[in-house]
Amino acid sequence: MGKQIKTVGILTSGGDAPGMNACIRAITRTAIYNGMKVMGIYRGYEGLINGEIKEFTSESVSNTIQRGGTILKTARSMEFMTPEGMQKAYDNLVKFGIDALIVIGGNGSLTGALRPAREYDYPVIGLPGTIDNDLYGTDSTIGYDTALNTIVDCVDKIRDTATSHDRIFFVEVMGRDAGFLAQNSAIAAGAEAAIIPEDQTDVDQLEQFISRGFRKSKNSSIVIVSESKKDGGAMYYAERVRKEYPQYDVRVTILGHLQRGGTPTACDRILASRLGHASIEALKEGQRNVMVGIHNDQIVYVPIDRAIKKDKPIDKELIDVLGVLSI
Repeated sequence: MGKQIKTVGILTSGGDAPGMNACIRAITRTAIYNGMKVMGIYRGYEGLINGEIKEFTSESVSNTIQRGGTILKTARSMEFMTPEGMQKAYDNLVKFGIDALIVIGGNGSLTGALRPAREYDYPVIGLPGTIDNDLYGTDSTIGYDTALNTIVDCVDKIRDTATSHDRIFFVEVMGRDAGFLAQNSAIAAGAEAAIIPEDQTDVDQLEQFISRGFRKSKNSSIVIVSESKKDGGAMYYAERVRKEYPQYDVRVTILGHLQRGGTPTACDRILASRLGHASIEALKEGQRNVMVGIHNDQIVYVPIDRAIKKDKPIDKELIDVLGVLSI
């Protein structure tokens, strides 16, 4: 056991995700319930370097569970990646009497969290907050369910216009190098195909879709495309259809940042509340340098370096389901 933790710091980093506020609320109130002080760190690692830190009370997080975004703000910090920036950040943790740091964010944020852990033997807990659902060791991440519902809502609307005009729509969704949002929104919205980075075989995914999915009996088609740089996104595929299959009328919709916004779903609020509560329990148990996740509806601790390094596999059954149901 290390020294007793009396004060915890919370920061959100990287891309925001709906449910982050519910998580901040849960951490704050669980810590206070357990006799700890809570320091809110604004604007991620950048704010930690600049000392944008203030004490949180139970009231600080009142009326926040239903709000999207993050009340702590977020920023990407290049300075934190330098030795000088890291030193400034650590000095502020000491100066403000913060005994452990809880970081809510995605892959990059948790990578950053390992730095004080490794360089200063400092206790860190990571919480998976990203709409991409790409962190290994947790079944879901905070914000994923809300983003998925947002995408499905948008695609339902796009289908109305696609059907009216007999068009193929390529809809580009977020997800970085993971296809969870694309694959599952395609199933939920009844799309004809999903083009995802995980399905990188020698088979041309576009040719497969055209030959299989777009039959004469279908007067419109929707293809969900993951934003992955490996694929070139929706624009690349639309351009190819225009060149290779000029008989089809093609349109592109890039959903962009609206996928990050909105009121978190009940699922995301519950997940965020459970993970926030569990992060304080983890610290009480002497855990450090772990990401708190959820697996088979149970709280699990995953070493942060495993959560960020290992690729989270997409269930091949989902690819089969979409293939069968889109005939």
